[in-house]
Amino acid sequence: PDAPLPAPAPGAAPGPAPAPSAGLAALSLPYRLLGALALAVVLVLTGLHLSLLFLHVAPANTIGKERAKAVNAWIYPEFEQNWKLFAPNPIQQNTAVQARASGLRADGTSFMTGWYDLSARDGAALHGALLPSHTRQNVLRRAWDLYAASHDNDGTPLGNRGELSAAYLTRLATQRLERAGAGGPGAELTRIRVRARITPVPPPPWSGEKLGTRTAYRTLDWSEAHR
Repeated sequence: PDAPLPAPAPGAAPGPAPAPSAGLAALSLPYRLLGALALAVVLVLTGLHLSLLFLHVAPANTIGKERAKAVNAWIYPEFEQNWKLFAPNPIQQNTAVQARASGLRADGTSFMTGWYDLSARDGAALHGALLPSHTRQNVLRRAWDLYAASHDNDGTPLGNRGELSAAYLTRLATQRLERAGAGGPGAELTRIRVRARITPVPPPPWSGEKLGTRTAYRTLDWSEAHR
């Protein structure tokens, strides 16, 4: 058997104190419970989001049809996807979203800007990026597609998503113009006008298709700036 450890000499210094706990273990019980609850909420919301996103991009199915109202309410407009499982939807036209603004400068005088090509600015910001943002690439075009699908050619809303899509598009344009410094330092944007430059993608030479590639513009009316 192992020999017993010798008793410490009288007057010897005590050994080192145990290291304090780190991480969640260092918290009191109420804070640990609160942290666990917050983590559980995040996991539940993440699971809910992924489930609804899956139903949005999945082919037509019974559950998707039964829950269509809840899925659409969660997805549109911020989380809309331009793809479907097992059914690719290639883009057949290039859409560039442009905007201009009017408002008041810092000295109180009024101004009206020229057209800002917001899509070109997004493209320039992504050029050369090692990890380009998928959202930054598509958010403007998808916002325009959502607007076009929920309005007729005269700009009249079609269904419940009409006003929502118009406000979403105007808010994006307002935010982009403010970042670009439209009107100068201290300027206040009061009205926004949006247009789209739409250029069809030419078919490949081997397809035999003959489609026009003429660029068209669709210009919306002035609207109040949204933030």
